[in-house]
Amino acid sequence: MASEHYDVLVVGSGPGGATTAARVAETGKRVLLVERGDYLPRERDNWDSHAVFGAGKYTADETFYDLHERPFRPELHYCVGGNSKVYGAALLRLLPADFADVRHPNGVAPAWPLSYADMEPYYVRAEHLFWVHGKHGEDPFAGAASQEYRYPAVQHEPRIQELSDGLEKLGLHPFHMPLGLQLDQDAQGRPTADSPCIRCDRIDGFPCLLGAKADAERAVIRPALARYPNLTLMTRTTVERLVTDATGRFVTGAEVTLPDGSPHTFSADIVVLSAGAILSAVLLLKSATDKHPHGLANSSDMVGRNYMRHNNLALIAFSREPNPTVFQKTLSLNDFYLAGEHWDYPMGNIQMLGKSDDWQIRGAAPHGLGSAPSAPFGEVASHSLDFWLSSEDLPLRESRVTLRRDGAIRLALQPGNNTEALTRLRKTFQRMLTQLGMAEMTFARSLYLHKAFDAAATAHQAGTARFGTDPATSVLDVNCRANDLDNLYVVDGGFMPSIGAVNPTLTIIANALRVADHIAERTGATTASQPAVAGAYSLQHPQSP
Repeated sequence: MASEHYDVLVVGSGPGGATTAARVAETGKRVLLVERGDYLPRERDNWDSHAVFGAGKYTADETFYDLHERPFRPELHYCVGGNSKVYGAALLRLLPADFADVRHPNGVAPAWPLSYADMEPYYVRAEHLFWVHGKHGEDPFAGAASQEYRYPAVQHEPRIQELSDGLEKLGLHPFHMPLGLQLDQDAQGRPTADSPCIRCDRIDGFPCLLGAKADAERAVIRPALARYPNLTLMTRTTVERLVTDATGRFVTGAEVTLPDGSPHTFSADIVVLSAGAILSAVLLLKSATDKHPHGLANSSDMVGRNYMRHNNLALIAFSREPNPTVFQKTLSLNDFYLAGEHWDYPMGNIQMLGKSDDWQIRGAAPHGLGSAPSAPFGEVASHSLDFWLSSEDLPLRESRVTLRRDGAIRLALQPGNNTEALTRLRKTFQRMLTQLGMAEMTFARSLYLHKAFDAAATAHQAGTARFGTDPATSVLDVNCRANDLDNLYVVDGGFMPSIGAVNPTLTIIANALRVADHIAERTGATTASQPAVAGAYSLQHPQSP
């Protein structure tokens, strides 16, 4: 097979891989970014509930097997930008407490080898890079911020402002959701009438037809490709296995299948995995050699273990008065995030979702009601308010990714892991919504293909290649370099030893910037290859998009 050499090869174009590739390319090094999918098409089906949720049009055509060997279709997206193409653009920081041991009734979420203070400068850079709109200081439970968001918070529409005011009267502390969007705003932070995002409710789970959501393709890959000729993106190219040298200490490159189906080998001085916590672990396991019989970086037997994905619930509540809100995802709460007056243990985070349409309401309705052809679901939807409840999933050794004898992927998610927190969070919040005049009827809504967030719900995957200071209990060191190999890094959510209770994307981006700085320093090229100019795209000194 032919071979071609790069300074750095990055596998996977989601937030972690895209950020790493662009940051290293900024130094002038020759970087190859490999993506197994293609550019996701911009078409009317991007915003069609039937196509996105019912048919799973943009979901990978894959079959995994669960704990009981039952086949299922995982909610993965093979495209430039990865799963960020359909994420909700909620870009929240972990809380300072998440970086220490956190006690739950079923166990402990382990401490990180870094502190919030260590990560904070990278959070700032990540927020600026991904166009985050927000306001630091509103959430009393959040950590300190050394810089304000570059863009003002997206202000609530009237019904959501009324909800926020009501929650404050109950003693809670709602804050404006940090969102990665392109918006035209007035001086008060209100989106203007011609703002691209504000006229649509298609954010959670939908690709952005307007290209105004800060996914990895739009926020990072496209501008980086335009600026750095030394960055190459290969699409429809699947990495089959990593190749090591005779000593087993160095990854020399990757064997891939090209778009035409032919095999090829790319070599590189440094290899970075960012295929997602599940598939990066699979690639390490598939790359076993005589020197690494149980898979690369797996002398600790930790590759694929401690898989996490949050305990989540999409909740539809019903207001007695109509909710004409178009862009609903502007409010969040952390009042139940830590142990406190409501429970001796943490419960989790609450945030608004994109607005439900009549098709989603019908699918979420209790059995019998949803099949009634005369049910006025359009009218029902006009009264709905939609919330996302998230509690922490604990890392368990036996919640793991493995390969079956036939080569298929088995995702053995252990049931009942810290689920009491989510149940308590739902009941506590429902009582408060009732105090605010909501109807007592609520539904659990399907955000992706499944109403119940079972093994197929892989949006927040993390933990299969945890970093740490002890090689016996970790896969990576503190710089996310594999303990067993000198030049292999992992920058997707697999590095996380615990996941907290908020969306992990911003933390993945921040860590990727941190690791990319380390790689740049290691290669001896820490500065940008071109002089910084006003308005220039830069991952060191990010400017406006």
